[in-house]
Amino acid sequence: MGGRKGVAILGIFVADLAFRAGRLPGIGETIAGSGFKMGPGGKGSNQAVAAARAGAAVTFISKIGRDEFGANALATWKKEGIAPHVVKMDDQPTGAAFIYVNEITGDNAIIVVPGAAATIVAADVDAAAEAIRNAAVFITQLEQPVAAARRGLAIAKQAGAVTIFNPAPAERFDDDLYRLCDYVTPNESEATLLTGVEVKTVDEARNAGDVFLKKGAGTALITLGEAGALLHSRSQSVLVPAFKAGPVVETTGAGDAFNGGFAAALAEGASPFEAARFGAAVAGISVTRAGTAPSMPARPEVDALLKARV
Repeated sequence: MGGRKGVAILGIFVADLAFRAGRLPGIGETIAGSGFKMGPGGKGSNQAVAAARAGAAVTFISKIGRDEFGANALATWKKEGIAPHVVKMDDQPTGAAFIYVNEITGDNAIIVVPGAAATIVAADVDAAAEAIRNAAVFITQLEQPVAAARRGLAIAKQAGAVTIFNPAPAERFDDDLYRLCDYVTPNESEATLLTGVEVKTVDEARNAGDVFLKKGAGTALITLGEAGALLHSRSQSVLVPAFKAGPVVETTGAGDAFNGGFAAALAEGASPFEAARFGAAVAGISVTRAGTAPSMPARPEVDALLKARV
């Protein structure tokens, strides 16, 4: 990877407002909840925290508002050692997310408002081009506009960085974007929406993986929850088992943990399988804790879990 190092991430920050309750209320109904927590969130920012705690040098590219949530974002990145390449807007708020967490199962339902990050355009990504070109790995998602994601992937691909596209939340986009992706990393529901292949089993994930390859992606890495993740390329198709690190408390940040860990390991020169296994270990620890970014494990915890499972 030459002189390039670390991970550059284009995405959004939102303040996660998490409410725990036995169920979601119906329209017009008020129910009592059992807990509330505010913390740092947004897929891109969560992935940045996961990668940084896993030992990577991380640059995060985004937009925030000049408000209290924006100040929280800057404080979060400073604490985690993440270098922000961030525009502050006066006329837009920092993003926020309502998260319902089932107090019994840990399952979640989420409403995201990107705020300032919804205005990210290709020109904003061009302004951060040097940070992208200098990175060993670039990763982006779909919480900011797809045109910005496309531009970031194009800059990274042209520079020779490894490109990871996490198509979450899933939405339709032109298939030519896949040609810019060394890795596409959807979960089951995202893979189903994007390929038209229902993904509930490993074999179905392989079928969906073939569709991604046909569309131009280098490798499909489809996360399958407790079943693990399928690493599917033209040269190999292997299931990476999930790690059980303890009782599941909350699954909200699992995908971000996996992607951030995977990117960090690739940036260190790990093989795709080793990097996916590392990501699975990061995710396995994260689900045993509440919250999204706060649930991300430190590198020694990940190494210990990997060592225990050799």
